[in-house]
Amino acid sequence: MKVTCLLGSPREKGNSAVLAGKFCETAENLGASVRTFNLNNLNFRGCQGCMACKTKSDKCVIKDDLEAVLEAARETDVLVLASPIYMGDVTCTIRAFIERSYSYFVPDFFTNPNPSRLKPGKKLVFIQTQGQPNEKLFADIFPRTEPFLKRVGFPECHFIRACGVRKLGEVADREAEMKLAEETARKVLG
Repeated sequence: MKVTCLLGSPREKGNSAVLAGKFCETAENLGASVRTFNLNNLNFRGCQGCMACKTKSDKCVIKDDLEAVLEAARETDVLVLASPIYMGDVTCTIRAFIERSYSYFVPDFFTNPNPSRLKPGKKLVFIQTQGQPNEKLFADIFPRTEPFLKRVGFPECHFIRACGVRKLGEVADREAEMKLAEETARKVLG
């Protein structure tokens, strides 16, 4: 099984990366091959609204560093999106990837009962960390994003969240969240 992990934090050892690392380590121990992209180290932009992926190509036509990431996500069995919350939402790098995944839709996706170009059976793990300890704040991010992710080609979505983690990597000392990352990997790959 292939796992592709997209790290959306500029902090390579940040809390979202730690949780993603635990998920990916468990996945590798279960026999999965894991490929990780640190999006902050790549040069790319969001969707340009050119519609070429609906009229001229079955892929995004923008030539930048996200091209390889989009292809890896297209070929993966499990996609992990890991992001801290910055200014009330996922980071701009994760947001840009989500925008560019618009290219996974078929041209008539509004009316087509099979709107995705991706092969069936894909799974997604959404990892969200936030310094804010109040669980009610930013609780809308995954529920707001999940319907799009399902429709674009990841019908099975899982959610891992850690609140009140401000210091670099402090989630590693949170037994419940680390256990959830491991259990989610076991469930997804099981």
